[in-house]
Amino acid sequence: MPAREDFIAQAAPFRAELIAHCYRMLGSVHDAEDLVQETYLNGWRGYQRFEERAALRTWLYRIATTACLRALQNRGRRVLPAGLGDGSVDPDASLDAVGGAHEWLEPIPDSLMPTPEDDVTARQSLRLAVMTAMQELPARQRAVLILRDVVQFSAAEVAELLETTPAAVNSSLQRARARLAEISPDEEELSEPDDAARRELLDRYCAAFENADMAALTALLQADVKLEMPPLPIWFTGREPVLRFLSARAFAKPGDIAMIPTSANAQPAVAEYRRAADGTMRAHSIHVLTTGPDGVATVTVFLDPGLFGKFGFPSSR
Repeated sequence: MPAREDFIAQAAPFRAELIAHCYRMLGSVHDAEDLVQETYLNGWRGYQRFEERAALRTWLYRIATTACLRALQNRGRRVLPAGLGDGSVDPDASLDAVGGAHEWLEPIPDSLMPTPEDDVTARQSLRLAVMTAMQELPARQRAVLILRDVVQFSAAEVAELLETTPAAVNSSLQRARARLAEISPDEEELSEPDDAARRELLDRYCAAFENADMAALTALLQADVKLEMPPLPIWFTGREPVLRFLSARAFAKPGDIAMIPTSANAQPAVAEYRRAADGTMRAHSIHVLTTGPDGVATVTVFLDPGLFGKFGFPSSR
């Protein structure tokens, strides 16, 4: 088999996990796909010089991690609005008055990088709250944490991959774990619904928006629910302000909104279409729901129609 075809055959099975790895490093689904493409191109170019075929996975992770670290040089961390300051309790606040240039964390569809249901660590590491916390870590600490705790490479393998020592890897890992423990959400505050509960939650959430049913939505939200809408830096906290904002500025008459259930970041999600002036239902936003013990704890609405293609949805319907 020619070298090019051999490389493609040998490397193809690692694509999904490399996308997940680059996404955890970068916080952007677009950047992750670009860097995995770059990883495969560089891997193909150097394949004939690669002799340790049994360690192909490790070699690809080396190329991908190096590309991620290079991309993160002189780049600010990706954030969500709740990481920028206090939430607003004024649903009438002006959205136009809020400015600032930020790089926003992006959601990633579960279909793009399937994670085994029994791999709890890998799934938890993709949740929006954990992803946001990981973005706080220095790039190399983030790499060590992901490679050791998620990818489950040994300290020696990570040391070789990052061209350092196992002692330095272990020291960096200890600092990363300690910092992540400080800023990550308490697991007791999160509640991952099972498949049946997830379907019911999404069905009720979709119906509430499609029918402009405020009472139905009220029943789904925790008292301390948060609403984030990147790229808008402002965010709202508390059931009453959130409901007032949605009622005044987000709800539409029945028939003008279509909600399609999906999943992102190992969480329930919805793709929202809205009727345009010409009558076409056009891509509007991706909602990702964070659930707590008493209902929906956070609604993160990514106002970016460009994400729909990543989720396999058309731009209009």
